[in-house]
Order: sequence, then C-alpha cells, then structure tokens
Amino acid sequence: PKEDLYVVNHLLVICELGKCVLSCILEYFATNGNLWKSIQMNILSNPMDAMKISVPALLYLVQNTLLYVALSNLSAPLFQVTYQCKLVTTAVVSVVMLNRKYNMKQWICLVVLSVGVAIVVLGESSSSKSDNQDSQQDEKLEEEKNTATEQSLGVGLVAVTIACMSSALAGVYFEKVLKKPSTSSTDAAKAPVSVWMRNMQLAFFSVIIALVQTFWTSNKEEESKPFAYGFTFWVWVLVLLQAGGGLLVAAVIKYADNVLKGLATGVSVVVATTFSMIFFHTPLSGQFAFGSVLILTSVYFFSNNVPAFLLMGATGKNGSNIAMTTEDNKIEMKPLVLPK
Repeated sequence: PKEDLYVVNHLLVICELGKCVLSCILEYFATNGNLWKSIQMNILSNPMDAMKISVPALLYLVQNTLLYVALSNLSAPLFQVTYQCKLVTTAVVSVVMLNRKYNMKQWICLVVLSVGVAIVVLGESSSSKSDNQDSQQDEKLEEEKNTATEQSLGVGLVAVTIACMSSALAGVYFEKVLKKPSTSSTDAAKAPVSVWMRNMQLAFFSVIIALVQTFWTSNKEEESKPFAYGFTFWVWVLVLLQAGGGLLVAAVIKYADNVLKGLATGVSVVVATTFSMIFFHTPLSGQFAFGSVLILTSVYFFSNNVPAFLLMGATGKNGSNIAMTTEDNKIEMKPLVLPK
C-alpha cells in the first residue's frame, strides 16, 4: 500500500549518512587509527580546501532538480534517449578541464555506446510496461490527455541538456579535486587528500543539501510519516548497496576517470538486464540484443585497435588512411599497442 511506502528524501539522507560513516571507517584504517588527526588537518585547519567539495554537491542538486523538470515535460522514451548524452558531455568537459585527448575512433565509440544504452533501457522499459498494458491502457490514455497540454518540449530539452552538463561538470570537477594536490592555509602544495576523506566531505555537504530538500519539498502526507518510516530489511539492503556503490564510484574516478566510469556503467546495464532475465524471467528481445552488441563493441574498441581488415574495407585498396589511423592509435594509446 502507498501508505506503507518510505519517503524518498529520507532514503537519500540515510544513504549519504551511510557513505559518510563508511568513509570514516575506511579513512580510520587508511591513517592507522589517526582519523581525528586527518579531520583536523584536512577540514578544521584547512576549511577552504574542504569547501571545494561543496561545488559538486550543489551541481548534483541542480542535476536532480532539472531531471524532475525534464521528466515532467518529456515522454519517457525521449528522456531516456536524450539523457544518455551525458557520457559525451563528460568527455567534452574532460577535454576542456583536464586537457584530455580522444581520437576520432574513441569519440565514435562514445556516441555508439550512448545509443546502445538508450536502446537497451528503452527495450527494458517497454517490456515491463507491456505486462500491464491491457489493464491500464484506458487509464493511461486518459492521463496522457490530461497532461499533454501541460508539457513543453522546449523546456524539457533545455532541462535535460543542463542536467547532462551539470552531471559532467560535477564528475569531472570531483575527479580534478581528487587527483590534484591540495593547498594548505599557507598556500603551500601538499599531497592529494585521500579519496575517503574527500568522500566524507562530499557526503557531509550532500546530507545538508538532502535535509534542506526534504524540508523544502515535503508534502503533508510525507510530513505525517516519521523519519525512516517504511524501512524494511530490503530497503536497508538498498541503503548499504547505494552507500557502498558511491564509494566504489569515487574509487573508480580516483584511479581511472569519469569516461571509463561511463563505459563501465554501460556494461553494467547489460549485466543487470541479463541477471533480470535469469532471476526474474524477463524475456530476451532483439532490441536488447542489438543494444548490447553496440555497448560491448564500443567499449572494446574504445581501448583497442580496429582490426586491419575492417580498416581496409573502409579506406580502400591504397591503405593510405590505414597508416594514419594506426599512427594515431599509437600516439593516443601507447600502453595498449603491441610492439611489432
């Protein structure tokens, strides 16, 4: 029943608190028990450096707010397709802020990956809707008639575009802060702050923002429910997974980058849908198979050379462009090219 459901904002607050607690535990072990000393050195004695992490927290707030605006003004398929552009925008922001370089093949792989994820997500959502389509078709048509006049395509597209940019800016900025040396109160450079301390700072600001959002957007029904109302065993499992997943994402950004995180997210969509087929008997569709092939192929060729016979067919018999492409791959991806 709807009355027994938990409040989403309560879930967000508890997830961020969980991230903060787990980060404290990991920082405690990373500093050999000197957690309080680390807090004094990186937060209390250097508050301006810690305030840097408030920027991605605010950007994530902007992103989440705009996603609600986009969902209320766009159809679900159009929203799913346009929101996958965040992977390409992340790469663009990485080039601007981190001076990264991607060759043409990698840009094509990013675009193909975005298309593949959109195809898989749309196929999954359409298959789940088809189960209840007959019983809810009349109600859905009536609801669409009532809401069609309230939607604005322009507002929705602008909202999802800014949300993609906010997501990219937040992720790349967080990566830059993680990997760049921090500065002390005397403007002297020192070693980068640990990823767990940065997660503590991010979770702290996120908790504050989530609490403000809870009091700002809650309605009468949500206000009548006590904090953590409706939290069953499986909801707490979800909290643990969200908190642990947030730490893993930060570790990936620290030791890899945001674009590789996006590639891994694309593969995770395929893996999650595959598990859904195994455990929940979700039917396998041709749309899912086609999208999965696009995702896995683009992820593979993002970091590996295109086979020579494919390049031969694309460039013709003279092969003049093949040498150029191979040479570009050597420059961009030296660790992955086998010596001749």
